[in-house]
Amino acid sequence: MSTFSKDTIHYFGVPGVKFGRLIGDFGYRYVFYLRMCQAGGLRKLIFTLPRKHLSRKCGLEISPSTQIGEGFYIGHPYGITINVDAKLGRNVNIHKGCTIGQENRGKRKGVPTIGDRVYLGINSTIAGNVTIGNDVFIASNTFVNQDIPSHSIVIGSPCKVIERQNATEGYIINLV
Repeated sequence: MSTFSKDTIHYFGVPGVKFGRLIGDFGYRYVFYLRMCQAGGLRKLIFTLPRKHLSRKCGLEISPSTQIGEGFYIGHPYGITINVDAKLGRNVNIHKGCTIGQENRGKRKGVPTIGDRVYLGINSTIAGNVTIGNDVFIASNTFVNQDIPSHSIVIGSPCKVIERQNATEGYIINLV
């Protein structure tokens, strides 16, 4: 099963491209273009221009070179930036205005590594060489510049960590 088929399962609960949704859902369409570009070869050649067009239209800065696990979900696909060197695990949900970026100096110089089953709320930011564990819910408008343990809810700026089992339950569904 292809990575995009697994992304589709994460979106809708069933495999197979949903052509009607490709037309109306910019997030789903962008993930489709991104995965086709990641596949390389003729697919990359065909889908690079549509991906770049949708990137400009929605303000999406996500390189096909970025390591993104299966089950990637973009909700409200506007103003999202992911550093090319960031690493995202499986079943990551990202929403409008999110930034996953690097710090250029200091003890956190570098880019984030994000685990599996991570939910990034609207306008959340993760910056620097930090590790986000598995099953982490990052609330809207939260700034994260420290390591976050698995099974946590993160809120605020500066961020406050609240440990909680099944932190993403109900927010991340259709796991692959």
